[in-house]
Amino acid sequence: MADTQFGKNGWTPDRIGSLKGKTYLITGATSGTGFEASKILASKGAKVVMLNRSPKKSVDVIARIKQELGSNVDVSFIRMDLGDQSSVKAAVAEVLEKVERIDALMCNGAIAQVPTQQFTVDGHESMLGVNHYGHFTLQALLFPLIDKSKGRIVTVGSMGYDMGIKTIQFDDMNWNHNYHQNNTYSQSKLAQIMTVYELQNRLKKAGNHHVKVYACHPGSSSTSLIKTSGNLVTRIMFGLMKLSPMVQSAEKGAYPEVMCATEPNLDERGFYGPTGIANWVGPVGDCGIKPHALDKQVAKRLWEASEKATGVNWAL
Repeated sequence: MADTQFGKNGWTPDRIGSLKGKTYLITGATSGTGFEASKILASKGAKVVMLNRSPKKSVDVIARIKQELGSNVDVSFIRMDLGDQSSVKAAVAEVLEKVERIDALMCNGAIAQVPTQQFTVDGHESMLGVNHYGHFTLQALLFPLIDKSKGRIVTVGSMGYDMGIKTIQFDDMNWNHNYHQNNTYSQSKLAQIMTVYELQNRLKKAGNHHVKVYACHPGSSSTSLIKTSGNLVTRIMFGLMKLSPMVQSAEKGAYPEVMCATEPNLDERGFYGPTGIANWVGPVGDCGIKPHALDKQVAKRLWEASEKATGVNWAL
């Protein structure tokens, strides 16, 4: 069902005024929606700090952005590997040294459909470790500065949260017994999204914080995510799909996260993304969220399991 909050064309970056004086941090910004989101924000005068794994790719994309938008845009990067908790902590230390405010932390980086079970250096299943635990630690450690800045946390989920087993497999978080590239990916995205609404509930309960937290998804976008981590069949299928009207540009895929980072008075309980067929493409608005992603008991247990797995406790 189309959401008409922003008119029949949905939300577009035309709604953004000047972002001069504002600072946005974004993970996984060397390609796809992260790159496009960085470009949109920089074009509006914002300071953009990319948190990327590859210094070489970071230098290249910053040069590309400056070539397109002018050399005076404020885009920089800090090296960070979401799959390595010590790298996340080191990046946080560098952020706190270099950045005075965070208007939005945009948790955009992800890996998807890893064909066979892999582990992060910390021993976590790779998709859960990168997509969820990496961002969980990043958000927790940057939370005080985001709070002080009256900023936002934006999590880029996926419609994959509504596939797979639709809950968290607490008895085997690493999927040692039933690893499946799609189901395991779905759990990692569900974990990210559940954490958004659990954080909202915890902030409301605490009552003394100034952070807004949003969940969104890019729809079916033409990015390198599947190309870089999916198996051959998945890559071929998505390659064919990209030629169809069921896939939109990476730029349009970036709209939901940019909206969640910038749109004033946006309802936190929404789940934002394309509102067309199957929420793959179409005007950007509120897609609605399924009840299993709002299960408070599962979310509370997931939060506690995540604090235990990362060794990081939130200062709430």
